[in-house]
Amino acid sequence: MAQSNSPARIAFVTGAAQGLGESIALRLADDGLDVAINDIPSKVEQLKAVATQIEGKGRRALVLTGDVTREEDVRDNVVQVVGQLGGLDVMIANAGIGIHKSFLQTTTEEWDRIMAINLRGVMLCYRYAALQMIKQGRGGRIIGASSQAGKKGTTNLSAYCATKFAVRGLTQSLALELAEHNITVNAYAPGFILTSLAYHPNDAVNGLRPGGTIKQLFGLPLDSPEAQPEVISSMVSYLAKPESYFITGQTILVNGGTLFD
Repeated sequence: MAQSNSPARIAFVTGAAQGLGESIALRLADDGLDVAINDIPSKVEQLKAVATQIEGKGRRALVLTGDVTREEDVRDNVVQVVGQLGGLDVMIANAGIGIHKSFLQTTTEEWDRIMAINLRGVMLCYRYAALQMIKQGRGGRIIGASSQAGKKGTTNLSAYCATKFAVRGLTQSLALELAEHNITVNAYAPGFILTSLAYHPNDAVNGLRPGGTIKQLFGLPLDSPEAQPEVISSMVSYLAKPESYFITGQTILVNGGTLFD
């Protein structure tokens, strides 16, 4: 196949020091994109390791630290991406956290923190990516992190579910607003993915397969479907491609069939 002489497209992935964010960043590098990666300052060494892998694939990498809940951090990160890599074509608003606690036991402070990271953070990433993409005038792809828990409420995950449902609504609304600019807005909704967050020391202690303790915590059968992060990054890879222009406003379940739309 002939090589294209057009400039490389540029992606920005938040929460990229580990887990889904890392997998997505590396997949986009495999797809030929230059990739800026973000996480909180305490994870800068992990980010540098991811950047080394991106560069090993022949792509440019840019390490950025910042808190997605802080508007100035998100704004400044986007400015740095544009200034150092030359633009922004794909925004992956991946950063997020969870808490497994009953609604009545969840403190207001815990609720606010989850809302700030999982919803305000996605909103800010969507906003500043959209502003830059409109300015560039070459379209773009904005992709956010929802969850299967954003499709159906789950016991002891009320705050997390609320944010992931909200990401779906935000994604749909912004998709309508940005359609005229040839910018699509979608989200991915993972089921049980075997990232580092799925593992627990009690897995080995109790003779369980990796992820078994967390499945028990969530009330899932031990043999319920699970997958590696690559199944999510492959979905994001397609949504980021130019040929995905006919998909927008969608939050796509990737869960082994445990829940259907």
